[in-house]
Amino acid sequence: MNLHTLQNRPGAIRSKKRVGQGESSGHGKTSGRGHKGQYGRSGHKFKAVFEGGQMQLIRRIPKRGFVSSVKVVFTPVNLSQLQQFAAGAVVSPETMHDAGLASGKKARIKILGTGAIERALQVKAHAFSASAKSKIEAAGGSCEVVA
Repeated sequence: MNLHTLQNRPGAIRSKKRVGQGESSGHGKTSGRGHKGQYGRSGHKFKAVFEGGQMQLIRRIPKRGFVSSVKVVFTPVNLSQLQQFAAGAVVSPETMHDAGLASGKKARIKILGTGAIERALQVKAHAFSASAKSKIEAAGGSCEVVA
């Protein structure tokens, strides 16, 4: 068996139902819509939440809590990824972007404590985890929170 010899099993793919092609086609006259009613009319949309005019379930159940429309998303950067910078270097969000650690120029970066760091680096980021901050300072570096 090779990729170029693979085929569907017989009957796995049906041909498209061609409606409105005359009475002898089997799908003529009402074209599979039945007689009258809202589903037989043009313009009716089969919406997932529509319940025949009854108040929809999503509108009946109580809503609780608060959902903020402004969500702050951080790009995580581990300490092991900061090992590529030279000792004494200033590591800012721009230099992390240039090194391929952050996807956008405006990305908000959070330094996480996964891995070890042996070099003293001056790290500037939008947020630090407690373990990352302690490891950077233990290695002789400094942490600065960028606004």
